Amino acid sequence: MQEKDFVSYEYRTVSVKANDQARAMDLYESFGWEITGTSAPSVGGIALSLKRDRKQKHRQELNRLERQAEETLDMIYRLNSSKTRGASVFAYLFGVVSALVFGGGMCLVMLVENSIPALVGGIVLGAVGIALCGINYPIFRKIAAKKTKEVLPVIDQTEEKLANILEKGNDLLSADLI
Repeated sequence: MQEKDFVSYEYRTVSVKANDQARAMDLYESFGWEITGTSAPSVGGIALSLKRDRKQKHRQELNRLERQAEETLDMIYRLNSSKTRGASVFAYLFGVVSALVFGGGMCLVMLVENSIPALVGGIVLGAVGIALCGINYPIFRKIAAKKTKEVLPVIDQTEEKLANILEKGNDLLSADLI
């Protein structure tokens, strides 16, 4: 009778954004996970099905490095979203104020009848509102560019930190094979 080698696996499912699928696959493969399948559970997201050998040497260290890598990757995502977050808030608020100025000009023209000064004032106020709406996007771009310039060095450092963590995990896996 032939004896079979039994391997016990641990399983995990991870949800990632569709455009971050390759990065997530690299991350988990660096810690011994094997991708067994992918599925699309939500709009813009993908679920990765993973498995790895339960009796892997250095398992605790791999788990610690994996958590560290996940936290570092999450920090990279937060830094990337922070590039435009403040500019977006400003643009929304500035847009609301611009629309209110434009609406105030329209109200002035429509509510005060038979008054030339109210008509001229309403047209001027409406033109100012339209001009404010028009400069909103260039201001948004300038604020976002300034924030991006500030955050890019931090993102680069964090990317380097993530690469070092993945290399450590991969080195631990290679030490198992030798």
